[in-house]
Amino acid sequence: MIRTAETYHVPVLLKESIDGLNINPDGIYVDVTFGGGGHSREILSRLSSKGRLFSFDQDADAEQNIRDIDGQQGMGRFTFVRSNFRYLKNWMRYYGIEKIDGLLGDLGVSSHHFDDEERGFSFRFDAPLDMRMNKRAGKTAADILQDYDEGRLADLFYLYGELKNSRKIAAAIVNRRKEKPILSTADFQSIVEPLFKKKGEKKEMAKLFQTLRIEVNHEMDALREMMQATQECLRPGGRISIITYHSLEDRIVKNMMKTGNAEGKVKQDFFGRIESPFQLINNKVIVPSQEELDNNPRSRSAKLRIAEKKEDGRQQD
Repeated sequence: MIRTAETYHVPVLLKESIDGLNINPDGIYVDVTFGGGGHSREILSRLSSKGRLFSFDQDADAEQNIRDIDGQQGMGRFTFVRSNFRYLKNWMRYYGIEKIDGLLGDLGVSSHHFDDEERGFSFRFDAPLDMRMNKRAGKTAADILQDYDEGRLADLFYLYGELKNSRKIAAAIVNRRKEKPILSTADFQSIVEPLFKKKGEKKEMAKLFQTLRIEVNHEMDALREMMQATQECLRPGGRISIITYHSLEDRIVKNMMKTGNAEGKVKQDFFGRIESPFQLINNKVIVPSQEELDNNPRSRSAKLRIAEKKEDGRQQD
């Protein structure tokens, strides 16, 4: 099949997430997860000739989708930033942007990554254990399995995968690597499969692969840094619209929106009002409609949270 932006990744909660930005046609917006460009295209369609959009992606594969946006549709309003979104503040400074009017993030992994047999993101294929979003730098999943000690591996699987048998998994990995390196998804599966019950094997395997992907790409650290940078870059009245897919990232986004910090530590002013730079737009998460779930199964775990930067940047009633 010929890969297009549409087959690369079908945008999740497209209308809801873009509507949530309450777009100013002349404003400056950032899409920190370009992917197939679906959300970016929709933002551009709502901007005037004066508006601007900066779209981030560290994956070289995503960069190929620029051609679907640049040119006639971009009309000089669109800038692609080949970088991790954790460097949001630095890049905005580089482009001379003092404040932005809105930011969108679709934190899930693109369908393209799961379907690419050579990247090692899925246990459906036998492939090298890579999992790097940025293939130009950093440790691979195989490096982590080889280099981390047993305690660190166990902590990793428990924290990011919420796996109760994390210590057994770590021990099995360390014992196997004494015999030979764990280099492929098939190698990895052969070690951990005996530790799972057949009934929940796929679910547990998905958690393991998710854990390695998060660690390889430093996803939680990058998310914290991006959310902190957004507080500084977003102008008062500007909005942030974030789609999450698992509890770890959703907890960080929720805490940052409610309290202004990733840990969710509540600070109150003299009158007992919660101090936060954001005002929640939706107190209850927005989830995909049944129609979207039927057409795009990947959206089944998606949650959308939207918040607005307060004028004074402090009190939340």
